Amino acid sequence: MKLAGSEITFKTLALPVLSMMAVVAASNVLVQYPVQAFGLQEVLTWGAFSYPVAFLVNDLTNRRFGPAVARQVVYFGFALAVVLSIWLATPRIALASGTAFLFGQLLDIGVFNRLRRMSWWQAPLAGSLFGSAIDTALFFSLAFAGDADMSFPVTYASTGITVPLWMGLAYFDFLVKAACALLALLPYGALMGWLKPWRAAPGAR
Repeated sequence: MKLAGSEITFKTLALPVLSMMAVVAASNVLVQYPVQAFGLQEVLTWGAFSYPVAFLVNDLTNRRFGPAVARQVVYFGFALAVVLSIWLATPRIALASGTAFLFGQLLDIGVFNRLRRMSWWQAPLAGSLFGSAIDTALFFSLAFAGDADMSFPVTYASTGITVPLWMGLAYFDFLVKAACALLALLPYGALMGWLKPWRAAPGAR
C-alpha cells in the first residue's frame, strides 16, 4: 500500500492494529463488571473507561496516514477483536461489540476527516463524541436488550425516571466516554507534534 509516495506496511500499522484489538477485547470483558465504588454499580461498568482509547488510536492514525489507512486499521482491528472477544466474552457481546466498533470508528474517521483543517482539537473531539454516541447506542441495545439480567427496571432517585438497567448503563457510559474524549485531547495534543500530518490530494476522501 502506498500513500503520498511513502510505503505503508503492516509493520508500520502493527501498533495501531494491535492497540485497537487490545482495547476492544479488554472492553468486552470489563463491560461485564460494574463499578462497585461510590454506589455506581447500577449506572457504570469499567468498560466505559477503557474503550475511549480506541478513538485516540483511530484519530492519531487518521492524522498521520489519512482516512483510507485509518479505515484499514479499523477493519483489521474489527476482525481481530471480534475473534478474540468470542473467546474472552459471550458471542452476543462479541457481535454487539464488533458492530458498534465498526460503525462508531468509521463515523469517527468521517467526522475527523471533514474537520481536520480546523483547530487541532475540533476534529478529534467531534469525531470521538459522534462515534461514541453511535457506538454506545448500538453496543448496549444489541448486547443487552431483552436480557433478563440486564433489563430489570431501575429508578433513579435524582430524576424519578425508571428505565431498564442496560439503558441506564448506556447513558452513564456515554457520559464517561464524553469526559474521556475531552481528557484524550491531552495525549493527542502531546503526540500530534511527533506525527507528520497527512496531506490529502485534491478531491481525496
